[in-house]
Amino acid sequence: MPTTHLTPTTVITGFLGSGKTTLLNALLRHPALEDTAVLVNEFGDVGIDHLLVDELDDEAIVLLNAGCLCCTIRNDLVGALSDLRTRRARGEIPPFRRVVIETTGLADPAPILHTLLSHEALTDDFRVDGIVTTVDGLHGERQLDQNIESVKQAAVADRIVLTKTDLAGDTTTLRERLRAINTTASVLEAVSGDIEPAKLLDTGLFNLHDKPPEVTEWLRAVDQDGWSPDNGHHHRHDDGIASFYLEASQPLAIHRFVTWIERLLETEGERVLRLKGVLDVEGSDAPIVVHGVQHVFHPLTQLSRWPDESRRSQIVLIGRELDEHAVRSSFDAAVVG
Repeated sequence: MPTTHLTPTTVITGFLGSGKTTLLNALLRHPALEDTAVLVNEFGDVGIDHLLVDELDDEAIVLLNAGCLCCTIRNDLVGALSDLRTRRARGEIPPFRRVVIETTGLADPAPILHTLLSHEALTDDFRVDGIVTTVDGLHGERQLDQNIESVKQAAVADRIVLTKTDLAGDTTTLRERLRAINTTASVLEAVSGDIEPAKLLDTGLFNLHDKPPEVTEWLRAVDQDGWSPDNGHHHRHDDGIASFYLEASQPLAIHRFVTWIERLLETEGERVLRLKGVLDVEGSDAPIVVHGVQHVFHPLTQLSRWPDESRRSQIVLIGRELDEHAVRSSFDAAVVG
């Protein structure tokens, strides 16, 4: 059956802090990604990743929030893609010729793939062009050891993108491990998301026969689970993982924030799976982006503009057995107070 009329859909996945949004931002600066609709999924009740996507009109970006795409929010995935298709047909949004889905770092990719490959509301209009998985060159081996989601994300990939290789040093062992997990995926590098889109896009129809046999088993398990938009899906992540949100309405003194975050990561780094946010800082008209993964605090960067008139600092932390009250109190005392 011809597939040229189907909208190619690329899934960007990868564990927390592995550089998915950085890669997406860099890709969206290329002409090849013009006319792209983006769906962003986050873990937790408050999402900010859509604020970090700096190169896209607001009407072309959809935030799938308050859950993980591998859980009940897959209903939202079907609804969001169906809505984009309808609005495109009506001329309510600019026509798009491809879709990129950025998953939360905790996403099990099997249910996402199952939805895109088999849901009757999607298969007549969308096709899976490829799965791009980012792997943290600095923390990747530990994440593969500790998180089955990280292993699954690598196993389903058509392209594996190693990030932070400028910080990681020798990645030979990590590369060998990734090739053992997925023998068919190309392993590429991207520093600060810099990579040619042609290396990641238009990879052809997603082919399960090229994947490790475990992938077929994961998809079969999803099918046997009996998920549907009506009954949800009772998948659970590690109960010790939770996210919470910090906010400040007044501009922050950047030196006080940096001192606080360095102390937090020094003392609680093993529990901080991911820290990300946008900051309204004294003396800056544009938002400052902050990223941290475990003990590593990445250099601050600046977005070109605020996405709306609501200028305020917003930070999301995702941690394992992290004391929310203690973190919130220290933030208020050291940064806000």
